[in-house]
Amino acid sequence: MNESTIVLLVILVLAILIVVKAIAIVPQQHAWVVERLGKFDRVLQPGAGFVIPFIERVAYKHSLKEIPLDVPSQVCITRDNTQLQVDGILYFQVTDAMRASYGSSNYIVAITQLAQTTLRSVIGKLELDKTFEEREQINSSIVSALDEAALNWGVKVLRYEIKDLTPPAEILRAMQAQITAEREKRALIAASEGRRQEQINIATGEREAAIARSEGEKQAQINQAQGEATAVVTVADATAKAIIQVAEAINHPGGMEAVNLKVAERYVDAFGNLAKTNNTLIVPANVSDISGLIASALTVVKGTQATPKAPN
Repeated sequence: MNESTIVLLVILVLAILIVVKAIAIVPQQHAWVVERLGKFDRVLQPGAGFVIPFIERVAYKHSLKEIPLDVPSQVCITRDNTQLQVDGILYFQVTDAMRASYGSSNYIVAITQLAQTTLRSVIGKLELDKTFEEREQINSSIVSALDEAALNWGVKVLRYEIKDLTPPAEILRAMQAQITAEREKRALIAASEGRRQEQINIATGEREAAIARSEGEKQAQINQAQGEATAVVTVADATAKAIIQVAEAINHPGGMEAVNLKVAERYVDAFGNLAKTNNTLIVPANVSDISGLIASALTVVKGTQATPKAPN
């Protein structure tokens, strides 16, 4: 192999190397920062790009995907001077490759430190009980503070989540005792409410039963009174009808003779029974004059018949 062939081979290899170095294949969801002679020139987007060898170079490569960042655990002091062990996780995304390259020497460290200081500041404004109740507010406050500062770093802070809040052991015991006491209190209140409701139900039932009994007795008395009144009216109607019939019978031919006979029979029967019973009776002085007594009774009947009716 002569010298000219060797030179050609060397030139060919150098040309291939230059071509390989000049072509830059950027993956999807990535951004490469190109510097020309040490100065920022442009950002290569996903796909094939061209870089001038020995003059330009890819200085920074950034992923544009959402990145989870574990924020180290730290001790925070609440407003009521209670220590809390707090750790969380931060989600961010590079939105400006040029600022992410030149805005901060290390934007990940900067975001981590800022997240920790902001978390201590937010926790310091809250009391212990509020830190457990207002996690959403804490997360939102941290995201707002970080997003504003990270704007110069070409980074967008998406969200922050507190993974754990751990108070000291004695605080945990006190909280557990408080929770137990609160549960026992609710149980006692529930039991007393149950007894109270039971007594109310019993009293209500007894009252309704008494009302029902009184209504029943009232209705029974009303029914009895109505029955007695109906019986009295019925007896009076029957008596009146009987009297009317007797009067009508007396006015018929032979009626008076029948009355005379009936009165005489009743009179004789009554005096005939005096000897059979030991009843004490008040009798007229002239008991022996039976015919005179019968005549007196008939005179009363006739007088009653002869009495004119009152005009209507």
